[in-house]
Amino acid sequence: MPRTVLITGGTSGIGRAVAARFAADQAEVFITGRTPDTVEQTAAELGAHGVVCDASDSGQVSALAARIDELDVLVNAAGGLPQVTPGDGPALDALLDEWQASLGQNLLTAVLTTASVQDKLTGDSSVISIGSIGAERRGGSYGAAKAALGAWNAALSAELAPRGATCNVISAGYIAGTNFFGGGLSDERYRALVEETHNKRPGTVDDIARTACFLASPGARHITGQTIHVNGGAFTTR
Repeated sequence: MPRTVLITGGTSGIGRAVAARFAADQAEVFITGRTPDTVEQTAAELGAHGVVCDASDSGQVSALAARIDELDVLVNAAGGLPQVTPGDGPALDALLDEWQASLGQNLLTAVLTTASVQDKLTGDSSVISIGSIGAERRGGSYGAAKAALGAWNAALSAELAPRGATCNVISAGYIAGTNFFGGGLSDERYRALVEETHNKRPGTVDDIARTACFLASPGARHITGQTIHVNGGAFTTR
């Protein structure tokens, strides 16, 4: 019987690559995104179910969960740098908007989605959330949100493990082939990001997708509550 997989932010970059991997493995895949045309097109290309959903909106997340009976794998891939336009108001208001956007996009999307489907998880399910090397560095509001994602994941693992679920974060280093930098990555910055790796290459979306598939496999059933660093050695735990 095919597994049911839900991937938030599944229309581009890492989320799309993860969805493609699970779809190729004959899973029944649901992907979400905020733009109807993009969701529809991507779902058709991958052979997946597309659901328009802003994962930071509790009402939309509840409606998403109502479409799923049982869930084997949840991948929280929605997130990114906050797109906050500076206004003419007080600086503290702008700072508050930035931090609220970062937390909403990179932490609360995972918290809300996971809570909405928690009772639908099967006995050997996997919850995988996409983190960032920014949590270990001067990542500002984005890095702080990704660091909080790791802390939340550890608590979630303790909560869900008795029910057979594993919960892990994949902390991605620099990954080429995404729109994370919005076209603003200079050649100098690119070279610096590659140079700090041990293997002297950028990460790929498939590096993350393959890691996600492993964490959802029988060989990873005793791995839970962890942050798995996938960055070519740019950050090490020793």
